[in-house]
Amino acid sequence: MPQLNPAPWFKIFLFSWLIFLTIIPYKVLAHRLPNQPTTLNTQTTQKTTWSWPWY
Repeated sequence: MPQLNPAPWFKIFLFSWLIFLTIIPYKVLAHRLPNQPTTLNTQTTQKTTWSWPWY
């Protein structure tokens, strides 16, 4: 059965893992978000109560 011959598939396996471990992590780590996160305002605002009647 030809699928049990590991010679061509093992080379493909090693080559693909070589790409996964050398090239792709640098491309993923070089990715930048278009909008950098900003800190939220920690000051609390004065809350007003609702003075409308419910009926």
